[in-house]
Amino acid sequence: MSVFNYELNSHKVALVTIDVPGEKMNTLRDSFADELLEILEQGKKDDVAGMVFVSGKADNFIAGADIKMLDNANTREDALRLSEMCQQAFFKMKSLPFPTIAAIHGAALGGGLEFALACDYRVCSSDDKTKLGLPEVQLGLLPGGGGTQRLPKLVGIQKALEWMLTGKQIRAKQAAKAGLVDESVAQSILMEVAVKLARKGKPKARKPKLDKLSQLLESNPFGRNIIFKKAQENVEKKTGGHYPAPMAIIKAVRASVELDELKAYKTEAEGFADLVMTEVSRSLRGIFFATTEMKKEWQSDDAAKIERAAVLGGGLMGAGIAHVSAAKAGVRVRIKDVAHQGISNALNYSYKILSKKQKRRILSKAQMQSTMNSITGTTDYSGFEHIDIVIEAVFEDLALKQGMVADIERECAESTIFASNTSSLPIAQIAENAARPENVIGLHYFSPVEKMPLVEIIPHEGTSEETIAKTVNFARKQGKTPIVVKDKAGFYVNRILAPYVNEAANLLLAGEPIEKIDQALVEFGFPVGPLALLDEVGIDIGSKIAPILEKELGARFKAPNAFERLIENKRLGRKTGRGFYTYEDKKGKKVDESVYDLLGITQAPRLNKQEIANRCVSQMLNEASRCLDEGIIASARDGDIGAIFGIGFPPFLGGPFSYMDKRGINKVCSELSTYATENDVFTPSEPLKAKAEAGEAYYN
Repeated sequence: MSVFNYELNSHKVALVTIDVPGEKMNTLRDSFADELLEILEQGKKDDVAGMVFVSGKADNFIAGADIKMLDNANTREDALRLSEMCQQAFFKMKSLPFPTIAAIHGAALGGGLEFALACDYRVCSSDDKTKLGLPEVQLGLLPGGGGTQRLPKLVGIQKALEWMLTGKQIRAKQAAKAGLVDESVAQSILMEVAVKLARKGKPKARKPKLDKLSQLLESNPFGRNIIFKKAQENVEKKTGGHYPAPMAIIKAVRASVELDELKAYKTEAEGFADLVMTEVSRSLRGIFFATTEMKKEWQSDDAAKIERAAVLGGGLMGAGIAHVSAAKAGVRVRIKDVAHQGISNALNYSYKILSKKQKRRILSKAQMQSTMNSITGTTDYSGFEHIDIVIEAVFEDLALKQGMVADIERECAESTIFASNTSSLPIAQIAENAARPENVIGLHYFSPVEKMPLVEIIPHEGTSEETIAKTVNFARKQGKTPIVVKDKAGFYVNRILAPYVNEAANLLLAGEPIEKIDQALVEFGFPVGPLALLDEVGIDIGSKIAPILEKELGARFKAPNAFERLIENKRLGRKTGRGFYTYEDKKGKKVDESVYDLLGITQAPRLNKQEIANRCVSQMLNEASRCLDEGIIASARDGDIGAIFGIGFPPFLGGPFSYMDKRGINKVCSELSTYATENDVFTPSEPLKAKAEAGEAYYN
């Protein structure tokens, strides 16, 4: 069954429909290049005036290459062949006697956009579903089908680098303005415009649409050198040298303007082949496959029935939850707060986010207004009778949450789901007095809600399968990656985070400087250090969770008493302007040196950064092994995704369980045992020791 369906219209324009059989989306498969060459030969035989490529899928042009092909590339030579095969097929399109046109509606990403770049013309629909981009960097790769060579010639070096180094997706209007596509038109006339372009013949050489400064910089070796040097400096700063793909992208783009065509394309192909073989790319591809698999779980047709949501509490968490429910999930949202000011603050929270998007033309004024109109507020339960899901986001007080369950059961329909955003209280306790405990579930978001991709879904023993499925699918509609975790104190993310942060605090109390501890973990690969993270979350929030974890799980979760002194002095972190850092300077945070005196610390650095990182991370790994053994998480895969998306565990390491496999379980156990001679909280967990003794790994 061919990917391509070929037919001639009355103007001798070949209309080629791309439709991968049996799949929801078009992806580039092994057979794509050979079948494409056959279609091009058919066009030559028929002496066509032009050839238009359009997708047979509803909202997808070509979503990229099939990533599974890369896992089948066992050697560098296999990966090199994939890139060269793709490059050669696309080269054939340029030598045709007739023009080729990509008529794009929906996603044209990765190899899909590279295919479109190889066409003579590109026209796309102006629909919101149309997105173009080269996101290969997110898989630790570079575009290997000519993307690094063709894109700079169309949009300029600087824009091409920006798009490829970030993997950002480009909207239709942006694409037309930058010259990535020739026209952006209504979907209803997409084919009509594409056929007109086909009848125009081959295009003349085109130059990128650049402003005067960009023209000056990109038109000479000295200016280009400035561009590439700046790009390299930015990459080094942002990646810490952990990700090789961005540097390889810069090298390939540089080759596109400094080397002859064959050598430049060879640079791209060889860079692609090298990257496919790296552990970093394997880890990032593993994350991609894991999140794809997770989307297939807990599918429910009933999820579509969640059309109205309510949020209890208009604070930062409540405001964030209301925002993603309205803006992402597209449902009507009712915010209840005890005060009108709380409702006003929550509405303003959404307004600020949406207005920024409207100014950047991501949203139209009408779209912004429509979203704002879908969020309403109340200080009582008016309007709750038709709500499908209620999410509480109030402070950690069991009696308060239990009272809210009773209120919702009184005010809402029998089918209404009550979801608690608690970060530590067991859901079974919240549901203890419920008349309909099957509707009660945990739905734990991370702050800031609109940016953090993870949510933990926490059913208690009495939660129904239908409630779990509907909640999981609603979280996906909000743009989240949900993991279902067991109802036990701390759930998963906070449980592995607490000992990690505690160890950082213990190192501080032992005399290690604040900035050294945080730098050690940033250099390890975390986005922020543990003490800076505590400032962001709020030191008071951390202090409320710690006693619950200690009571339920034991003394290893006891937080240092030093935290109490910080709270007494109103040093709660960023929200009060002071914590471990001060936030008064507009230039950013800086270490608050007075913390050392307050906590009675004499700075006495004795460990190097690697030792600091190992001590903190080993605590996290140890606790993750216990969580898997106790069934808190269903699999090592869920544990890896939860840690990466919930607390920023370095993606290039693949997550805690992947990292333990790579290091070797034996080595992890040995390191923990060494630390345990000083402090028994490091004692390797029984499941970890059992794995080491059996010579097993978490992944086969």
